This record gives sequence, structure tokens and C-alpha cells, in this order.
Amino acid sequence: MNTILTDGVIHVTGKCKACDHCTSICPTGAISGLLGEQHHINAAKCLNCGQCLVNCPFGVIEEISMVNDIKAALNDPNKFVVVQTAPAVRVALGEEFGKEPGYNAKGKMFAALRKLGFDKVYDTEFTADLTICEEGTELIHRVFKAVGQAGFEESGPLPQFTSCCPAWIKYAEDNYPKILPHLSSAKSPQQMFGAIAKTYVPEKLGIDPAKIYSVSVMPCTAKKYESQRPEFVASGYQDVDAVITTRELAQMIKDAGINFDQLPEEKADEFVGASTGAATIFGVTGGVMEAALRTAYEVLSGQSLGNVNIEPVRGLKSVRDATIEVPIQALGGQKLPVKVAIVHGTKNAAPLIEDVLAGRSKYHFIEVMNCPGGCINGGGQPIRRDTH
Repeated sequence: MNTILTDGVIHVTGKCKACDHCTSICPTGAISGLLGEQHHINAAKCLNCGQCLVNCPFGVIEEISMVNDIKAALNDPNKFVVVQTAPAVRVALGEEFGKEPGYNAKGKMFAALRKLGFDKVYDTEFTADLTICEEGTELIHRVFKAVGQAGFEESGPLPQFTSCCPAWIKYAEDNYPKILPHLSSAKSPQQMFGAIAKTYVPEKLGIDPAKIYSVSVMPCTAKKYESQRPEFVASGYQDVDAVITTRELAQMIKDAGINFDQLPEEKADEFVGASTGAATIFGVTGGVMEAALRTAYEVLSGQSLGNVNIEPVRGLKSVRDATIEVPIQALGGQKLPVKVAIVHGTKNAAPLIEDVLAGRSKYHFIEVMNCPGGCINGGGQPIRRDTH
């Protein structure tokens, strides 16, 4: 039976030192307890982002693990176990084996997953590209509606917010339900791949979808919560059965006695593995925005953006914005200044949301990522105690 997360993903253990540091990290005030008192997390208010976990100076905050569920599936001859790996995992996994931060462990990671017994090893970059296409196209439709183009009257309002960060989505649902029509309707890359794993994959491989067990390796603890949302069962099966973090994958590799350094460089299975560089930058703040902007520009203008770098959307400033002049082909080349904003750190999104609800927002597209720097610093990434 799969782990059920009814009590949330993140928990403060009984070893809590009551230092109160975690309350300064939490963006929603979900952690209760005063200095000197045992702290507790309110699952209803928690975003499951794990930032309290990675920032706890004593390492006494933990996440719910699905590792045993995955091991049981790998040992079940009636299960065909497929795994997807997010882009941010490959540049962090090596740290758990003594590599320098930023080391690209992609090839060894794919080899390790095969040694662990996964039947198919896929790259989430494929569905990151799908997300870019979906969010970019949806933005185009909203822009067409805003400029009065016929046929787009039913499209959503501007600005459009990104929808791939589950912690940000829960924050919006819990605190600003009126903003929900502004969120992209696109699933996250994890959930898009989960849907493919239970539909397209079994069809093409000739396998009963009931036998498919879908696993994802993510830099994010909130992805565990996302995988169990009730709407992600459109095929009749849960899209993603289990999620493990970068840290948990590393531990599985160690527990299996696999020598990571001596692993060969292997590639992901190519069945649904094709992807672009746009998908690779998805895990860093501004990456989703830049990729989607490129799609929107080319479709709206009918012109290639070429090798132009959209520099203003990059960087680590908490809130950044940019304006891209886009000639609208459908309007005879009339230029539309598309204004975008990028936010990382959910607390920083509140002023932008308030502006949208008050009708004074100047933006067309807003990217929000909960974790500082984006998914590369997610709650499931390696914890470097030596740098604290």
C-alpha cells in the first residue's frame, strides 16, 4: 500500500531543540511553538516546501518517505516500474558522493537507476518542454483575448501566473483563491509525465497500465504532496505513484552498495526522452519564464527570436521584471510590450498578487517559484551542513 500523506509531508521530530529558527523560514506561519518549546507544523497551512527542513541547524525536521513503497514495487514481479528525473537533480546528486556543487551527474544517475532495478529510466525534461508549450500557448491565447482578437473570448485573464511549483499553487489556493483564474491550467512537468506514464507508455510498450508503477525523483518535497492530489487520476490510475528526493535517491544508491564513482555514463531511455535546452533551465528561477517567452514570441510574431538572450529575467534578485517588444503578426505587426515578472520566495509574491486583485498590475506573465533560486534549492536537495 502506498504511503498516504494525510498529515502532511514535513514533520518536526521529538528531537527539536526549540531554537525557533524554522519559524523565520516558513512563508505561511505554519510552524507553532515559542523559543524553548517543542515546535509543530500545521499540515493545513504547510506548503510542504521543506525549506524549514534544509535550514534546520540541528537536522531534526524530517519528510515522509516513500522509499519503502518504491522498493516493494521494484521487488514485485507484477510491477513495471518507470522513473523520471527532474533537471535539478542531476546537478545536485553528485554532492552526496563527494562531487563539487554543480557537477553534472546525469549519466551516472541514469546508470544507478538501472542498477536499482527500474525498468525504464526517463528524463522529465521531455514534459518540461510540454509545459513550456502549454504555458506559452495559453499566454498567447490570453494576450489575443486582451487585444480583442476574435475567437479567444473564453481564454483566461491577464496576467498569467506559472503553475509548475506545487508549493506556490497551494499558497495561492490557501491564501488568494480569487487569483486562481490567473494561474496557468498546465500541469507541472512531473504530473504531465505521470499522465504519459499511465497512458502513452503502456500503449506503446504493450503493457497493462495497471502494472505500471510511476516514480519521480525530484529536488522538491512538495512534489510528494502534488502527486497525491485527487485530480491527478484522469486515466483511472494515479499518475505518479511515489516521489523521492535527491537525498533519498542518493541513500538508495548507497544502501544498494553501488559504487557511484565507477558507474558508466548512460543515457535516459529515448522513448519519451527528447528535449531541448529550454527544459534544462526549468529548475532555476526565471527559467520557465525565459523558455515560455521564447515560445510566445515566435508564435505571436511569426519570427524566430534567434540567439537573443533574455538577460533581464535571469539572476537571483527576489523580484525581477522585464519588457519584451513583440510584433503581433495577427495585428499587422503591431508591437505589444509584453511585461513579465519573476519571483522566488513565496512571501515575495504577495505584493504582486495584491496588485493583480486590485486591478493595477502592469504585467502579462508572472513566474513564481517557492524556493530561493528555484528548484535547484528545493527542499529535497543535498544539505551542506559544513557551509552553515
